Amino acid sequence: MFRPGIPLPSTGKSPEEGQPRPKEDALRPTAAERVRTLVESKATASLTIPGIEALDELGADGPAARTVAPDGDVVLLVPSGSPAARAAAHAQDDELTCVMEITDVAPVAMPHRIRGRAWVAGWLTPVPFGERTRAAAALLAERHPVGELLGIDQAPRPRRSGRPAAGVGPAGRAAWALLRLEVGEACVDDLWGADGVEPDDFTTAEPDPLIRHEADLLQHLHAAHGDQVRGLCALLGDRSDIVCTRGPATPVALDRFGLRVRFTDEADRPFDARFDFPEPVRNVTELRYAMHALFDAAAG
Repeated sequence: MFRPGIPLPSTGKSPEEGQPRPKEDALRPTAAERVRTLVESKATASLTIPGIEALDELGADGPAARTVAPDGDVVLLVPSGSPAARAAAHAQDDELTCVMEITDVAPVAMPHRIRGRAWVAGWLTPVPFGERTRAAAALLAERHPVGELLGIDQAPRPRRSGRPAAGVGPAGRAAWALLRLEVGEACVDDLWGADGVEPDDFTTAEPDPLIRHEADLLQHLHAAHGDQVRGLCALLGDRSDIVCTRGPATPVALDRFGLRVRFTDEADRPFDARFDFPEPVRNVTELRYAMHALFDAAAG
């Protein structure tokens, strides 16, 4: 049960007013998988800690990288001088409550570009120095390379060309800190709908296998295969004749189950259509075959 003191937003509102969110009967990731995917993505994240002023609006004090440990805790790499790092360093036991908000923005320009938000609430503590620090740093480096990991639990290296020692801030301290967010509750409000997620479900969920490549793949589809993406409107049945001649066709989202494309209806309103793959894909190689199957079905 989640401890009191962490206000989570209501899950009854859309991530953006007017965002198309069809009630389609399609294969879909679970709510826990959607949250886990956003946590493992490179979408912008911010931390809110009760009693501490809001962090920098540009996100300079937010996590530079994040991943999920095998036990379900979220590992965060933050500037050592950030409000979150300072608060965690001085907190008593595990009583520092925190909400991480992740905002998912479509990589291709379109109206209603925010695809969703996820919130993960729990308790923030520093990762102890020693083996756990090295293990957490190695996990981050594997999943989200961010350059040298970054002087954590290491002796500073000598200065070069007058610059500060590697991994050391201006006052001689480590420039980065590792924090651990123990998950107490999570929720997501996205193109699929609004749902809450229990900690155990979050721990056992797997992120979508395409998440590291989704942005590049959508941008490639939009730039190099725009006619074929528009041609998918032929699969929309009775709406095809109208939709195929109106407005843009923009790839919105991609996961192992299928592709979502934003079209314009007869009233010039955007709507999303979901095109399921013949079977879920596990990697980019399988995705190529699945996309060719969709394009061939539309062309035939």
